[in-house]
Amino acid sequence: MSGRELDASVELVGAPLRRQLTAFTVSRMVVSTANRMVYPFLPVIARGLGVSIEMATLAVFARSFLGLFGPLLGSMADRHGRRSALTLGLAIFGGGMMIVALWPTYPLFVVGLLISGAGTIIADSAVYAYLGDRIPYQRRGTAMAMVEIGWSMAYVAGIPLSGWLIGRSDWHTPFLWLALLGWTIALVLRRVLPRDGPVHQARPTLRNGLRQILAQPAAVACLAITLLVLMANQSITIIYGVWLEGSFGLRVEELGATSAVIGLAGISGVLMIALLSDRLGKRRTVGLGIGLTIVAYVGLPIVAGNLTAVLVTFFLLYLAFEIAVVANLPLMSELVPGARATLMAGNVAAIAAGDALGNLVGPQLFKIGLAANTTMAIILSVVALALLVLFVKAADGEQL
Repeated sequence: MSGRELDASVELVGAPLRRQLTAFTVSRMVVSTANRMVYPFLPVIARGLGVSIEMATLAVFARSFLGLFGPLLGSMADRHGRRSALTLGLAIFGGGMMIVALWPTYPLFVVGLLISGAGTIIADSAVYAYLGDRIPYQRRGTAMAMVEIGWSMAYVAGIPLSGWLIGRSDWHTPFLWLALLGWTIALVLRRVLPRDGPVHQARPTLRNGLRQILAQPAAVACLAITLLVLMANQSITIIYGVWLEGSFGLRVEELGATSAVIGLAGISGVLMIALLSDRLGKRRTVGLGIGLTIVAYVGLPIVAGNLTAVLVTFFLLYLAFEIAVVANLPLMSELVPGARATLMAGNVAAIAAGDALGNLVGPQLFKIGLAANTTMAIILSVVALALLVLFVKAADGEQL
């Protein structure tokens, strides 16, 4: 689908939809770089802070745990409008990044991650609610996939650039640039997005929004699928930097470069979603993604002694992961239209819960060996696939 077709699919006030999608994609790249760069550089950050890997991991876990309050934060977009919530979220994100850049101590590292994490929840929820409001369901998979290219570009460009900056300066230098970029994008979005309309009484409260969500078994199942898929993936992601450094002796710039493989996989997954999800169906596409992640989890311990084979398997894993997670966004975006932003914020909470649990369990399992991490990931993925088959029906009646 071309940008011109997307522009014609909805009526917008203000800037064209293409410009808005571009701005959303860039903002997604910036916040994803901030959220994800800590994983490959965790040993470097821990050394810079003068703490153990376990203490650094605990800070990341605290940020992920914050996401459990996602509905409370993300529902701001239901109550106050998408544009207001999005620009506020990016401003808060920039503030958290700047705290780490200016005061690189462990306590303020934790504070900065928490503040930036809160801003990310608000911003991401507003973006997907905005797209759900303005793009027809039949084309929503393509539009949301376009925005998710930003997540992939974080791995292709953002994280390698962060590794380059760390290698030539200090571990906290990327946080300064991410703060400035976050604030800049907030100003740009304030210009390109139409103003929020007046607040009507019909806008749901948090309590009413949660009640609507809990009344829909498919919505609850989609949130559970997100949590399980993220927990499985994060149990690998949290240890892959430590594993690659220990197994293959990779340096910080090389660890950053390996993230490009994940980013390219993400872009490939996004392109597949853009091509398939609106044609094959959102529900089938989610099932395809989960099934392929299971194949990758099975293969990873088998190829663990060969760096090239490991990177190929990582490519398959993150391609499949991207397909499963991103296709689930348009699928759930039409399940509870009356509380769309709250549901999308609930999805952010599910992502955060999966991240937190993966961050907590992954290092402990890794003490046993990589096979322990992949075995748990396989089990969680099989349960997620079962929930999809048993409880989720797409808005267009699509069957798996």
